[in-house]
Amino acid sequence: MKILVIKLAALGDVVLAFSAMKRIRLAHPQAEITLLTTPPYAGLAQASGLFDHVETDGRPRAFKDLVALIARLRRQRYDLVYDLQTSSRSSRYFHALWPHRPRWSGIARGAALRHTNPQRTRMHTLERQADQLKAAGIWPDAPTAPGTAPPPDLGFMLQSDAPHLSPAHFGLAPPYALLVPGASPHRPEKRWPAAHYAALSRALMANGLTVAVIGAGAEAALAEEIAAGCPGVVNLVGRTDFAQVAALAARAAVVVGNDTGPTHLAAAAGAPTVVLFSHASDPALCAPRGPQVVVLRRPSLDALDVDAVTQAIKTLRPS
Repeated sequence: MKILVIKLAALGDVVLAFSAMKRIRLAHPQAEITLLTTPPYAGLAQASGLFDHVETDGRPRAFKDLVALIARLRRQRYDLVYDLQTSSRSSRYFHALWPHRPRWSGIARGAALRHTNPQRTRMHTLERQADQLKAAGIWPDAPTAPGTAPPPDLGFMLQSDAPHLSPAHFGLAPPYALLVPGASPHRPEKRWPAAHYAALSRALMANGLTVAVIGAGAEAALAEEIAAGCPGVVNLVGRTDFAQVAALAARAAVVVGNDTGPTHLAAAAGAPTVVLFSHASDPALCAPRGPQVVVLRRPSLDALDVDAVTQAIKTLRPS
């Protein structure tokens, strides 16, 4: 059997989707499974061991590239597709495959395994995808009540003892904290102010923790502002890939971050995590999930004071 799984972006959504991806592999152990995604997530998918093939042209920009993608999907003649993106884009791929459409799990009108739960848009991603796979017939006892679906298992990212995955590679030694002050560039309302992160860094360092800031290279200015407000902060912005973020988080005393992909990665890797939400996103639908996660939410993150965050950290590190 040939199966296609579609999951295109973004990092937090891809991390959460690993629960459903693992269930798909367990349900089809002998199938040839391909993931259709985008370039940033290829390494993560390949390292998981869940896929036989990973293709990264899932979001073509030019019309000729879209035509090439649809032509390839037609040639591959998949027997079954699990559309975990469930977007208008991925649904159009289903319609473009007429008249030889595979059995399709998703929201596309006319799909054989269409997910029709009217509450789906009010469910957390993990419960929603569990319910989708239940509707597809491969997870009959799927946990779909709020908060019951298991967090993604990123154990495959934590099995290596390669030197570049060690905290020592970055000059860190336990106990240390990781801060994730960034977010999507077009969503500044999802960011706790850098001055607050600097004040939190001072409090953490006063309690004996080394503090490191992680994020994409575009967030260098944020890291510099935090370091300026708290000399001694280790600036790792632009220096870590996904595997390194997971490895560092798994050994961290605590991770504090905005609602952004690396925070999801840290929580799923097992880090005690405090995640900060504004009005811009709803934790009931998309909060990171892991063994130890505390969610703090304010309509505006400007109004979230440092004391509230330090108190949340104490619930995770009572000593």
